[in-house]
Amino acid sequence: MALRNGPDEFGLVTRVMHWVMAILILVMLALGLRISSMEPGLSNLWLYGLHKTLGLTLLALVVLRILWHLASRPPAPIGPPGRMRLFVKTWHWTLYGLMIAVPISGWAGSSASGIDTVFAETFVVPPLVQPSERAEFVWFILHEIFAKTLLGMVIVHILAALRREMGGDGTLTRMLRGRA
Repeated sequence: MALRNGPDEFGLVTRVMHWVMAILILVMLALGLRISSMEPGLSNLWLYGLHKTLGLTLLALVVLRILWHLASRPPAPIGPPGRMRLFVKTWHWTLYGLMIAVPISGWAGSSASGIDTVFAETFVVPPLVQPSERAEFVWFILHEIFAKTLLGMVIVHILAALRREMGGDGTLTRMLRGRA
């Protein structure tokens, strides 16, 4: 079981990062949908703190994952040639872009609110923008748009992986076991 990616297989590091991030993203999207419908109060303030902590954790993980892909190139994709392969590659990079944009826009929105962004109830993270009601509104609208776009893309990503696996191409198997 190799840690690094090979020409035809995903290494353990890539697979662990993929599945940990997948689970955290699904948890974050569900938590975000829940807290967006709540009125902030003392009884639920911890959920906002948890959301911020997990969001900053995901931001760090996606940066690490991109750096890892530069150090240990993923194997070539199985399946579609030509334009479809370009589409899939663009889709994946758009997912990465959203995985960066969602937490940064949330962090900026929190900064604009004038309320500290605290990581793990311990560390105050520096603000990204100056407090401003207008900036808070804009950043949180962007955060919502990015998050809902990410949710839609994640659903399509899951369905496409299942469809391809049922078609027998081995892409999902490779992300689970390393090899198709």
